[in-house]
Amino acid sequence: MSEFSLSDLERIVAARAKAPPDESWTAKLVAAGQTKAAKKLGEEAVETVIAALAQDRKDLVSESADLLYHLMVVLNIAGIPLQDVMDELQRRTGQSGLQEKAGRQTP
Repeated sequence: MSEFSLSDLERIVAARAKAPPDESWTAKLVAAGQTKAAKKLGEEAVETVIAALAQDRKDLVSESADLLYHLMVVLNIAGIPLQDVMDELQRRTGQSGLQEKAGRQTP
């Protein structure tokens, strides 16, 4: 059995997004639009934080999976390939987190 990757998840989300909304939760989220998908992403982020604070390993794993899935849906709707996110992470590895934060423009 090969290792499952975020790229695999990205491909699955893209394929399921094309299904009829009554046949796929992914397609239903995509059809509902970015606002609904982003709200679900936010809910999953909060649930992940709660699981982490509770030090509940099982829930943290489960909620993290939900969080990653919903992030892939949001990126899919926005037309942002996972590789763009990975490229940004790679760019950031060339400097410390403190340097990266200091280099950000403040609004």
